[in-house]
Formats: sequence, structure tokens, C-alpha cells
Amino acid sequence: MKTPEPRDLVAGTWEPAGDVLDLVLENPATGEALGPAAASTAGRVELALAAADAAAGPWAAVPVDERARILEAAAAALEPRVAEIAALESFATGVPIRQTLPLGMIVTGSFLLAAGQLREGWLSRTLEREDGNTTEVHLLPWGPALCLTAWNAPAPTGAHKIANALAAGCPVLFKASEYAPYGSQLMSEVIAEALRAQGVPDGVFQFLHGGPGVGGAMVNDPRVRAVSFTGGAKGGQAIAAACATGHKPAQLELGGNNPLVVLPDTDAETAARAAVDLLTTLNGQWCRALGRLIVPAERQDEIVAAVVARLGTLRAGDPLSEDTDYGPLVHSRHRELVISQRDALGGIVHTGTPLPGGTNHLAPALVTGVPAEEAVEEIFGPVATVHPYTSLDEAVALANGTVYGLEAYVFGADEERALAVARRIRAGEVKVNGSSVMSLHLFAPRPAWGHSGLGEEGTAETLRFFTNPRVVGVENGFALHSREA
Repeated sequence: MKTPEPRDLVAGTWEPAGDVLDLVLENPATGEALGPAAASTAGRVELALAAADAAAGPWAAVPVDERARILEAAAAALEPRVAEIAALESFATGVPIRQTLPLGMIVTGSFLLAAGQLREGWLSRTLEREDGNTTEVHLLPWGPALCLTAWNAPAPTGAHKIANALAAGCPVLFKASEYAPYGSQLMSEVIAEALRAQGVPDGVFQFLHGGPGVGGAMVNDPRVRAVSFTGGAKGGQAIAAACATGHKPAQLELGGNNPLVVLPDTDAETAARAAVDLLTTLNGQWCRALGRLIVPAERQDEIVAAVVARLGTLRAGDPLSEDTDYGPLVHSRHRELVISQRDALGGIVHTGTPLPGGTNHLAPALVTGVPAEEAVEEIFGPVATVHPYTSLDEAVALANGTVYGLEAYVFGADEERALAVARRIRAGEVKVNGSSVMSLHLFAPRPAWGHSGLGEEGTAETLRFFTNPRVVGVENGFALHSREA
């Protein structure tokens, strides 16, 4: 597949990315080396920061209805290119096109949702006082915003951040993961062209390449006033520390070691379908993927066998083929990391998916016989440990037994009983009898507990993240009341 030459967009000009990283990109489906990952030069990063800073005032002054119209124009421009973006995402990440194409609706949908919120007046409201005066609440942009995405679904994740930052009135500096830049670059080209056609100033939207060095330089720069990051815990900790020092807000969606609690009345085939879905969606390279399968002790062998049998029906192959259920991991480096983490657990590995040779494929696996206290860290890949329980209290304790708290799943034939268990689990979202990649509700928040992140994401929450309130009104009062002379 032909991929775009790496270019960055800085201050309205596209130029070839001038640096390279110590990382050779690969075609996950074949293992073929594609050349070094690109990085923007320090000079281009400095120009981008200056351009974003200069654009902050003019972009914030654009009326809300006009910003909504510009976002809608960007959505219209993106719509006919979504299939191309999705194909590039599949090529770079190994995720089957049958998954990246539906996720592509997030690319256009993010811009339309953000525009809709602007038109509905979400950035301002009026409160009535008892004395008849009114108090105005205006949500104003922080200033230049840095949007950083992981490599598993960089374009949809980036679109959500970009659209909301622009809607809030923030100039955007966007850097996708160095492992999967292609779809994000094409998306950025379309967005930039649409914004320019609407007369948007240079510096309002910019796109850069690079790894932690480029990202870190921007995170630590005082001209960046807000940072939204999706990625690993180590990067998230560094960003949180830098933002605390710089007194700037950070929105962090990090990892999860997510539990699936199978209640005793759950049919084995239903449990297996849920486990396999959660183990293999995005090839297991997903912050909300299955990390720990928690099952009734007396049914462990039955459920594990059902999962392995279902894994055996998956068609592993080229991610760009419509017939592929399960694709390769993003890179040989990551494949080796997942293998080493899996093998370090000890226990017995259960797999069942036939794999093609000569690729970055890794058979999805359950691992039994691992003590719960040794299975507390996330493995960002198609590996989950299995933990038996003898009481619901023990099942809940197992589910809550890590420092993470991003997502959890509960399956049971008795829905009310399953809901009761779900309400006891410490996680940002707990789904009962479902394993979709989408949130429970379009306007529900996507929060994180513990080491899984900081702040909330969501349709409304991300728009609010890029703003800070200003409250204005007539008080007609004094702190101290002195007697008249």
C-alpha cells in the first residue's frame, strides 16, 4: 500500500519532516521494514509553538456560530476521505479494516458533534439571582492546546481531541504516535485544507511528527496551555508532572487491566463470545481490552475451553482484507514485549487461533494458574489472565484488585443481579452484558479511576476540558457594611 511521505504542517506550510527516530517502521502484515520513523525538527517545533501562540487571540475571537460553521465544513471535507484514512490506519496498526472503517465515523462525527454543541450554546449560560440580576458564565479557551494520540486508533482519537479544542477556541498542535502516522497525516491534510478554505488563520491547526522528544518539548513549553493525551502510563505520568509544574490542565486516558466478571448463571458460549471480543478487538491493543477473566471456580475449565474453541474460529490474516477477523500486532518490538510480559506471568498459556507465517501476528491467549496479586499490570496486547472465585464478594475483590480503573464488564443471565455487581466495581465505565467498543451513551462521560487516567473524556467533557469559566455579573453589594456618617 502506498503511504504518504511524512510531512508536517507548521504556520500554514507543509514540509518534509526533517528528522528521523531510532525506530524502523514495519508493515505489520508482512514484517517488511518501511524505513525510519519521522520527526519534526526542533526549529519546526519552535515555529509551530510561536504560530499557535500568535493565533490564540484571533481564533478565540471568532464568534461561536462561525466556529461551528467551520467545523461543519471540515466534517464535509473529511467524509469522502474516511475510507482512505481507515485503510491507512489498518495498514499501520494491523487492525482489521472491518474495525477501522466503522471507527472512521468518529472522524467526521467528532466535528459534527462539537459544532452541534456550539450551536446549542454549551459555552455560555445565564443564572438568575434572587435580586433580579443575572450572572453570566462563559467557557473560554485556555489557549494553544496539544493533542497527543496513541497508535492503536490515532485518527479517530485525534479527531475527537482536535474538533473539541477547535470548538472551544484553542489553536491545536496535533502529534500522532510515531508508530502509526499515516492516517493522521492524511486526516490533517484534509482538515488543514478545509480550514484554509474557510479563511482560518495559519497556526490555528498544525500537525507534527515525532516521539517523546517532540511531544515533551511541547508539553513543557509555557505557550502550550492545555494537554490532552491518550497513551501509556509512563508517558502520562511525565505529562502530569510537567503540567502540574506549568499550572496547565491535563486530560489523560491511560491504560487499564480490565476485568470481565462472568456470573454463575452465564451461558458458556455467551461468556466465550464476550471474552474473545474483548481479547481481540483492535488485536488486543486497546486500553479497554480484556485483562482479567474472572469466572466461577467450578466452571473455569468449561469457560476456558469455550474461549479457546471460539479463538479457533477466528480468521487471522491481512488487515486490509474484509475476510480478516484478527490482524497482526503493530510492530515486532511490541510483539516481543507482549510475549515477554506473557511469559513472565508463568502459568499455562491457552491459545487456539491459527496464524499466518512471516508476520507480526501473535495468537490471542488466556493464561491460567497466575496468582491474582501477580496479574495486576496491563499487558497491551491479546493476553488475559484467568482468575476463579467462589463468592460474589471475592469476584468483586478480584475485579477491584489493581491500581487501574478504566473499564469493566459483567455478564449474567439475571440482569438485575449483574447490575448490582457492576455497581460495586471501581472503574470509570462498567458494561453489563455487552462488549462494544463504543461507550454506553453518546453523552455519558468516559472517566478513569486510579492509574487509568486523569479527568474525564466524553462528548461534552472534552469540549469543557479545553475551556476555563469566567463568571460576570452585577452584585450591588459590599464585603463590609459601615454605618453612614
